[in-house]
Amino acid sequence: MREITKSVGQRIRNYRTQHKLSQEKLAELSGCHPTYIGQVERGEKNATIESIEKIATALDVPLSKLFEKLDGSDATNHDIPLKCYEFLSAKSVTEQEQLYHILLEIDKYKNL
Repeated sequence: MREITKSVGQRIRNYRTQHKLSQEKLAELSGCHPTYIGQVERGEKNATIESIEKIATALDVPLSKLFEKLDGSDATNHDIPLKCYEFLSAKSVTEQEQLYHILLEIDKYKNL
């Protein structure tokens, strides 16, 4: 359960920074305390689904986005596509597009 808590918290942080919000501003928008937002982001608090829904709404992110591709098993620690997804989701849309184009260019030359 701890890994899920950390993953969801990291995703919340990723979306918050992507939206250029401080923890205080997200707290204000979601009706949560700023300290609570920090604890959730660090995976220190096992947030209720109601709190996560408030945070997702404040971030204008579907609740499902915070939970997709989570299965709670340790096997995901070695799942490279999931690691790539987590890495990319923390980036801005512009950075995501740039990284995608870089990967396409690398892929063109892999057999040379």
